[in-house]
Amino acid sequence: MDRLSARSLRLVCLSLLPLALSGAVAGKKPVIGQIAPDAELTLVDGTKLNLGEMRGDVVVLNFWATWCVPCRTELPILDTYYQIQKRHGLRVYAVTTEGSVPLYRLKPLFGRLQIAPARKIKGPYGPIDGGVPTNYIIDRSGKVRYAKAGALTLEILNEQLVPLLRERAPTQ
Repeated sequence: MDRLSARSLRLVCLSLLPLALSGAVAGKKPVIGQIAPDAELTLVDGTKLNLGEMRGDVVVLNFWATWCVPCRTELPILDTYYQIQKRHGLRVYAVTTEGSVPLYRLKPLFGRLQIAPARKIKGPYGPIDGGVPTNYIIDRSGKVRYAKAGALTLEILNEQLVPLLRERAPTQ
């Protein structure tokens, strides 16, 4: 190979490298209709939970922030919905997007709520396009069924969760 061809080939390869790497990373992100990537939640009390071990339940991951007005409206609705539906296999985790907020400021809020507060998540989940609230819904078989930025309303919760809660848990 002559010098110009080798250099051209190297430039083409280097220019394609970011594209190849972004494809590898994108494959790990939650995709509606596909099995949810695994993640580890750290709750406010320090308990660690593995998302992959929650198969058989319907899981809602809610990303919120204290400064977010729609989040303040959504959390009580989500909490009441959880209290009614948890006996049917619903799990809800509220993940704060603010690592700088001291835990002592979050504890009074979650002392009034039943949903489990998480201070961090290790895995490819987070606010979609930086927007909060963001919600992911994962069905009993472990598939992502919903992933959107924007507050969940009672209508959306019923539309998305009732059919999933009616499904039987998969047999192992």
